[in-house]
Amino acid sequence: VGLVMARGRAGGTGTAFNLGEVTVTRCAVRSSGDRIGIGWVQGRRLERARLIARLDALLQSAPSKAVDAAVTELEAARAERQAATARKAGATRVEFFTLVRGED
Repeated sequence: VGLVMARGRAGGTGTAFNLGEVTVTRCAVRSSGDRIGIGWVQGRRLERARLIARLDALLQSAPSKAVDAAVTELEAARAERQAATARKAGATRVEFFTLVRGED
């Protein structure tokens, strides 16, 4: 667990500046096939960084149908979480309108 400097840009395209430090967790693992997997995660999520590193090492070897199926399943779960978050946010949406006064 450590810190990295987050950088920003004024207006998204302007000059870069240091925004502040962000906590990250890094993990490196060596698989039985001597593949080295590395995972970086924002925050202090040790187990998540370990899982990402293991997946990275696994994906470096010849992809198998089981790995492809697992990745597809993870992608579907992620898409469902994003859709649920979008539905939740959409329920709180407020439509604003203005009435124009004619002061001629």
